[in-house]
Amino acid sequence: MKVNKPVNRLIGDLPKIGIRPVIDGRRKGVRESLETTTMNMAKSLARLLESSLRHSNGLPVECVIADRCIGGVAEAAMAAEKFRKEGVGVSISVTPCWCYGSETMDMDPTTPKAIWGFNGTERPGAVYLAAASAAHTQKGLPVFTIYGRDVQDTGTTEIPADVREKLLRFAKAGLAVATMKGKSYLSVGAVSMGIAGSIVDQPFFEDYLGLRVESVDMTELVRRLEEKIYDEEEFKRAYGWVRQNCPEGKDYNKHKRSRKQKDVEWECVVKCAIIMRDLMVGNPRLARMGFGEEAMGHNAILAGFQGQRHWTDHFPNGDFFEAMLNSSFDWNGVREPFLLATENDSLNGVCMLLGHLLTDTAQIFADVRTYWSPEAVKRVTGRSLSGVAAPGLIHLINSGAAALDGCGRQSRDGQPALKPFWEITPREAQACLETTTWSPAIYEYFRGGGFSSTYGTRANMPATMFRMNLVKGQGPVLQIAEGQIVDLNPEIYTQLEKRTNPTWPTHWFAPNLGGDGAFRDVYSVMNAWGANHGAVSYGHIGADLITLASLLRIPVCMHNVTPAQVFRPSAWTGFGVADLESADFRACTNFGPLYGKV
Repeated sequence: MKVNKPVNRLIGDLPKIGIRPVIDGRRKGVRESLETTTMNMAKSLARLLESSLRHSNGLPVECVIADRCIGGVAEAAMAAEKFRKEGVGVSISVTPCWCYGSETMDMDPTTPKAIWGFNGTERPGAVYLAAASAAHTQKGLPVFTIYGRDVQDTGTTEIPADVREKLLRFAKAGLAVATMKGKSYLSVGAVSMGIAGSIVDQPFFEDYLGLRVESVDMTELVRRLEEKIYDEEEFKRAYGWVRQNCPEGKDYNKHKRSRKQKDVEWECVVKCAIIMRDLMVGNPRLARMGFGEEAMGHNAILAGFQGQRHWTDHFPNGDFFEAMLNSSFDWNGVREPFLLATENDSLNGVCMLLGHLLTDTAQIFADVRTYWSPEAVKRVTGRSLSGVAAPGLIHLINSGAAALDGCGRQSRDGQPALKPFWEITPREAQACLETTTWSPAIYEYFRGGGFSSTYGTRANMPATMFRMNLVKGQGPVLQIAEGQIVDLNPEIYTQLEKRTNPTWPTHWFAPNLGGDGAFRDVYSVMNAWGANHGAVSYGHIGADLITLASLLRIPVCMHNVTPAQVFRPSAWTGFGVADLESADFRACTNFGPLYGKV
C-alpha cells in the first residue's frame, strides 16, 4: 500500500499566515535602532510556524512577512495589500517595543489575528500589546494577545516555551478558520429519523463557519449507479482490493441472504464509496467519460449522508463507504480522510471537521449510547472496573462513520495513537484493516442490507469527545469532554458489547473527572450531553477547541479543560474573569458570528 503525497483536493489556494513586524515609527534614532530586532522577531516566528505546522492535507504551512516594518497607517496598508495578494488568512503582529496602537493594527474584520509583544525591559513591548489590545476591543475586532512570562534580553531570537504554545495554538486554530471559508458542506439526503443534527441549518454554516451548504437528493446515487457515472476501471480495482482486505464478518441474522445477494451488495457499497467521493471533490476522469458537470464535484470539505431510513430500507446501508471514506486509507493508498457524517448529522460532522483541522487525523463518529456504572458492570459481568474506568464508562458505538484508524493499531513512541496520514506506515494501515471485519448488516435495522465495520478500540488512548448543538435564541454551543479510551478486560468487553450490537465499532470512554459541575461523575457527563452523537479525536485537544470556538464566536457550555490552558481573545476579559464560562457566552453574543455581520 502506497502513502500518497500531500495534495490540495479542494478548490482555492491554501491560506497563509501573515506576519506583521510592528515598530515605533519615530525616525532619527528610535525606529532605526529597532529595525533589525523587529524584523528578526518576525523571521523567528516564521521559522517556528513553518517547521511545526502542516495543513490537514499534509502540505506545508507558508508564512508571508510584510516587506517592511509597520510604523504607521501607510505601512499597515502596504502589508494588508501584500497579504491580500498572497492569500493570507491568518495574521500575527510581532513587536519588541512601543508602537502606535490603532495606526498599526490589522483592521480586517474576519481574519483571525494575534499580537505577540516581546517581554523585555529595554523597550515597552507590553505597553504596545496592551494599547493595541484595547484598540481592537474598542473597535469590535477581538485579538489574541501573547506575552511571555519571563523577561528576555533584547535581540534574542529564542521563543520561550509558553509563547510557543500560544503561538502554535492560535495559528492552528486560525488556519482552521481560514481553511473552511468558502468551502461546502454537502448534504446528501435530508433529515434522518428526526435527528436534530440532520436538520441542516444553513445560516449556521454561513454565518459561523463561512461554509456554503450544497444539497443533493439520495436519488443522485441511484442515477450514477444505474447510468454508470463512475470510473469503472477504479471500481474493478477497488472491488478486488476490498474483497482481499475487507473480510466479511459473522452474520448475526436469523434469516441469512445468499452469497449472490451479498456479492451484489458489496458491489453497490464499493461503487457508492467512489460516487460519494466524486460528489464531494469531483473527478476529472468523469469529464473524459462525457460527464463534465458531474466531474466538478461540490468542493465539499465535509459531507453528510442521510441513509436511514429512506435509503437503507431498500438499498445497502452507508456503513462501508462512510467508514472507508473517513479512514486514512483505501484502495488508492494512505491519504487524507474524506469527512462524511452518518445520518447526515451535520452538527456532529462539523465537530469531525474541527477535530480534523486541529489534529490532522481521522475522526471517530459515534452514538453516545450507554452509561455503565461500576455497579451495573459488576452485576452483568461479575467483574469490577479498574484504573481510569473505575468510576464508570460511556459506551460509544455506531454502525456508520467511525474511521478504521480508531482501532488503535497505529503507534507513536511505542504507544497507540491516531496519526496524520503522512505519518501512517503501510504496515499500520494494513493492521487496521486486518483488525476489522465487515459483518452483514442486521436486517431488522437495515432492510436493504450492507456491511458494518466490526472492530473495537483495543487500546488505551487519550481522547476528546465533543459535540456542537444549536439552541434556539442562543445559537450554537460546544461541549467538550477530555478523557481516555479504555481497553477493557476481554471478559467485561465481550459481555457488554453483546448487549447492544456486536457488528458495530465500539469504544469505551472514561471522561476526566473533577469539580462540582457536569464532570463530578461519569453519569453527570452522560446526562449533560446535548445530543445522541459525539465526535471523538485522538489526544486531549480541549484547549485547542476552546481557542477555535472563540474565533468562530461559538461559546463552550461544558468542558473539563484546566483554566490555565484556556486561551481566548483579550476582549473576553471585559465580560468577566471570575466565571469564564459565562463570560464566554456574553462575549460571543456581543461580537456575534464571525461572518454574520459582513
